[in-house]
Amino acid sequence: MVRVLGWLIFLGLFMPVLASTAAPDPHSFANFQQVRTRHLVLDLAVDFTRQQLTGFAEHQLERLDPSINRLVLDSRHLKITTVTFTNDGVHWQKAAYLLGIEDALKGQPLTIQLQNNTKAVRVYYQTTPQASGLQWLTAAQTSEKKQPFLFSQSQAIHARSWIPLQDTPANRITYQARIKTPADLLAVMSADNSANFNRNGDYQFDMPQPLPSYLIALAVGDLHFKAMSADTGVYAEKLWLDRATAEFSDTQKMMDAANQLFGKYPWKRYDLLVLPSSFPFGGMENPRLSFVTPTIITGDKSLISLVAHELAHSWSGNLVTNASWNDVWLNEGFTNYVENRIMHKVYGQPRADMELLLNVRALRNLLTHQAPADSRLQADYRGRDPDEAFHQIPYVKGQLLLLTLAQHFGQAQFDQFLRDYFAHFAFQSIETESFVRYFQQQLNSKQSFSEQALSRWLTAPGLPDELALPASDAFARVSVAQQQWLAGKAGLRLLPTAQWSVHEWLHFIDLLPRELTEQQLSELDLAFSLSQSSNAEIFTAWAQLVIPLNYQPIIQPLRQFLLSVGRQKFIVPLYSELKANPQWRSWARQVYREARPGYHPLAQQQLDKLTL
Repeated sequence: MVRVLGWLIFLGLFMPVLASTAAPDPHSFANFQQVRTRHLVLDLAVDFTRQQLTGFAEHQLERLDPSINRLVLDSRHLKITTVTFTNDGVHWQKAAYLLGIEDALKGQPLTIQLQNNTKAVRVYYQTTPQASGLQWLTAAQTSEKKQPFLFSQSQAIHARSWIPLQDTPANRITYQARIKTPADLLAVMSADNSANFNRNGDYQFDMPQPLPSYLIALAVGDLHFKAMSADTGVYAEKLWLDRATAEFSDTQKMMDAANQLFGKYPWKRYDLLVLPSSFPFGGMENPRLSFVTPTIITGDKSLISLVAHELAHSWSGNLVTNASWNDVWLNEGFTNYVENRIMHKVYGQPRADMELLLNVRALRNLLTHQAPADSRLQADYRGRDPDEAFHQIPYVKGQLLLLTLAQHFGQAQFDQFLRDYFAHFAFQSIETESFVRYFQQQLNSKQSFSEQALSRWLTAPGLPDELALPASDAFARVSVAQQQWLAGKAGLRLLPTAQWSVHEWLHFIDLLPRELTEQQLSELDLAFSLSQSSNAEIFTAWAQLVIPLNYQPIIQPLRQFLLSVGRQKFIVPLYSELKANPQWRSWARQVYREARPGYHPLAQQQLDKLTL
């Protein structure tokens, strides 16, 4: 009877917080406005045999509301073994806790009872195979096929699947970590990696600058390091190391350009980690250590803008962060804009313009089938997976808003405004309203850019009519050459393609008619070896063109591509085209069954929805 009464009292203590878990961030259970983590300490062991992380997460707390005696953390598919607390930082004792009812999207709230003077809590736990933020690769699934590999992907709300924490971009924390691994592997994190010179299976990390939870990152593998400059370098498997450092050798130039435009780089070092090809994204902007896909290593630096994008996040997103995923344009639209300014500085206006115009074309294509409500910059993703927010609207429409403001106020004045904006909101998480207030006070005090126009950009669907885009002579020349071939006035080998950039090739392929004959497809392939292209962007654009036309020579290269590349930008549209073609759907289903184990859980989740 006493045990039952104690349990009922325990439940009673937690009922108020369980009934009021509606937080400012609709994708988090955390009560970070009442009690928040200021500093996180991780102590985790990496077990490749069980594919499991085991250890504890220590939360050093700040009590914003002294009357609140509960800490609420986010968790998803974690096995919690025990929770302890300390009132003096020395002595630890068991804490009462409750793992709440599971929500299909957000996971489970982990509610921990606090005393009035509790300084910190430790949550001892294990990850499970359902951790969406981790991918465990066997040795056979890596580039060198010698050692296993582990990497995390915490954005948007996947950190909670491998760490119990307040998983919201609204709360920023510093962190330290101890990661124990097999002795012949190296661990790296989005932190200061300088303490880990020797491979000893016991690694220490420190991140002294506050960041949101989605930027906590971990990778473990047979990694090696090569410096590119005093402040930049590359981590990769040996197979990629020399190629990657040659491909990314302009990183210091990009950093210098960004420093000049937007203020001193705020994170000390900037290194790149080349992940296995199963990485589902082009890159992830984890501070001090951007994760990047090997698909951008082409030998000609043609896809280096992705590095510029991840570097740009050091200011837009990492330094100044959206407070919730409904305002993701504050991260991605600003980053697309900063990326383009960096590309302009380092590679010149023509290349920057071509990249912008290709982005706008992708945006316009998306708008033809996007739900109007989701084509607003200020979108509403309550009750939905915030991963759905990452598409061309926040990236490119946000970029175009900033481009419009730069055209209105002048480039130099707008660059200075952004420099001041990053300094003013440094290491803060903000909402769109904060940006608007700052913009009105610092740049638009005379109201020369109307509130109505700004409101249309932020809250109206689609693109405003006043959009002005640069013209590209390079694209015009490509279009003329294409029309000459289609009209039979010039053979393909006479077209001036020798100096074409990847952007011109993409323009050429994108504008080809969708009803080309078998003879025309063969002629294109014979002249330019498009089915054998080692550039993933060009190959994907070509494959999307020819799959609906049942072009047989693409089958074997396409199969090999789908088995070896896991980047969602490529494989999702390719499988979508295959599904739409009844003649190839069964073949695609067989390929997917074979390829699926090597895809990241996020890619698997998206592709499973296609129901091939």
